[in-house]
Amino acid sequence: MNAITFLGNSTMMIPSQCILRAFTRISPSKYIRDPSFRSYPSRFSSCVNQNKNPDSNRIIKPTNAVPFCTDKQSSVTTAQVVSEARSLSASTTCANDSTVDRIYTKNGLNVKPLDLKKLKGDEKDEEVINGDGKRVVGDGYEGIKSNETEEEAWRLLRDSVVTYCDSPVGTMAAKDPTDTMPSNYDQVFIRDFVPSALAFLLKGESEIVRNFLLHTLQLQSWEKTVDCYSPGQGLMPASFKVRTLPLEEEKFEEVLDPDFGEAAIGRVAPVDSGLWWIILLRAYGKITGDYSLQERIDVQTGIKMIANLCLADGFDMFPTLLVTDGSCMIDRRMGIHGHPLEIQALFYSALRSSREMITVNDSSKNIIKTISNRLSALSFHIRENYWVDKKKINEIYRYKTEEYSTDATNKFNIYPEQVSPWLMDWVPESSDCGFLIGNLQPAHMDFRFFTLGNLWSIISSLGTPKQNQAILNLIEEKWDDLVGHMPLKICYPALESSEWHIITGSDPKNTPWSYHNGGSWPTLLWQFTLACIKMGRPELAEKAVTLAEKRLQADRWPEYYDTRNGKFIGKQSRLYQTWTIAGFLTSKQLLQNPKIASSLFWEEDLELLETCVCVLTKAGRKKCSRAAAKSQILI
Repeated sequence: MNAITFLGNSTMMIPSQCILRAFTRISPSKYIRDPSFRSYPSRFSSCVNQNKNPDSNRIIKPTNAVPFCTDKQSSVTTAQVVSEARSLSASTTCANDSTVDRIYTKNGLNVKPLDLKKLKGDEKDEEVINGDGKRVVGDGYEGIKSNETEEEAWRLLRDSVVTYCDSPVGTMAAKDPTDTMPSNYDQVFIRDFVPSALAFLLKGESEIVRNFLLHTLQLQSWEKTVDCYSPGQGLMPASFKVRTLPLEEEKFEEVLDPDFGEAAIGRVAPVDSGLWWIILLRAYGKITGDYSLQERIDVQTGIKMIANLCLADGFDMFPTLLVTDGSCMIDRRMGIHGHPLEIQALFYSALRSSREMITVNDSSKNIIKTISNRLSALSFHIRENYWVDKKKINEIYRYKTEEYSTDATNKFNIYPEQVSPWLMDWVPESSDCGFLIGNLQPAHMDFRFFTLGNLWSIISSLGTPKQNQAILNLIEEKWDDLVGHMPLKICYPALESSEWHIITGSDPKNTPWSYHNGGSWPTLLWQFTLACIKMGRPELAEKAVTLAEKRLQADRWPEYYDTRNGKFIGKQSRLYQTWTIAGFLTSKQLLQNPKIASSLFWEEDLELLETCVCVLTKAGRKKCSRAAAKSQILI
């Protein structure tokens, strides 16, 4: 059943406070009365339904639309047909509308509408609101009492909430009352909101997360153009801002204004945004037990669009995702272009999430098979080629080069001179310590330790169980280097001297041991906590949380810390950074209720190790060593 037939049999009523907002190329002067918004000429136009007759079979254009608030009444039905893969509908409604879940298929997926009253009732299970110190009687938190730091953290987190049509839709990146020039830190970033979302979900407050997932889904299919070029369908925005525009007769309208990278420093596409969105969608279902959201036809389509964008065929010879520099948390030039570990670990997590959530039917069999094949190849590639310990480094140090053969040992033609002296001195002697390198491509290995990529390799089981334990062993062994005075280093070591000049372009913000170049980021704390709980090492996480708790409140919740040991607040660090606050709260909640953590990570999937998807034939070639990777699980 196609989208037109489906929408012809469904009606979605938009409340009186909302009308549709379209994303089209038109002259701004016709619609924008405030000159401060003329810097966004392609974003603002209106589509108002003046027809009073609620015709359920009527389709209103433009198709790419998001609601915003006004005093006019409207009753509309919308459709979006963006590709053959998306012959489904995308809902457009204010989140506080009781009709938000009326979309369902009659002949396809039988999606049960979500009972919003039940979700709102969940809040009654709690006695703690804004951290007032009372005992919590909600799910799994009995007997927990908030301390002063947690109370302030919850107050600040709630103060950072952004509303749209009177409903919460996210949290701004930072809310420093003394900051008169917030730049884009007053926007809602998909990446930054994840720890906030988890903090709210673990608290039993799911409305804001649900609203966020649905509204960002609607932004996914908006027309987006950078220098007369439009990126692929399925791209999620890096962030969005709720803007208020004036109308006639002292009325106003609220619009969601997304940034797909066209306003970002360096104009980089937010590759990780869609991956984080899928990961958060899975977490929402796991924690709340409400799977009806991911079963919605528009949400299913959104998952498939992101997956199709990431799985598109290209020239690359590897199963890893090829990206430009600055396309993830490290969003400035830091020499991570190619196949950075952070993107691969999030890619693997998003694919595993997608395989769990996509409804199995005739139309989805091909994409599920493609996802399974990619997961199998990706896990094998990362485990075999990204892993280093003392033994492996010594092997690389003795590599022969210029090997032309299908069974070459030095497959990527890595020159031994790339093994830096710092690495030889730094890597522990024990075979129980190791890590996954930061990047791999022909004739290049980036041996820096990137914390987020290694932590997500543990969380998603991208690494083998033995490798995952070895990563935590390394962090414990090198605690002073990777944690120091404030957890955790975003990468180690920092680029210095000529490397800093050449690789960063002499970036004044990424000076050695600052910001992305070896800075310490407290928001990594929740991911470290999750990885430790998974591997049965909660004491490591408790040690890091205790260390952070001593300083964060007194230091006013900085974005990052500088110096080799993270002793000083970053020279350009924003204060009251929301994901610092949320990361701390999420870590505390996970440690207080470690059982819930199991819903946020993945165990080893033996099925992925059963099938080899390589195309090597038996004629003059050897079979790949899939059995070798599988055998590591038993060690």
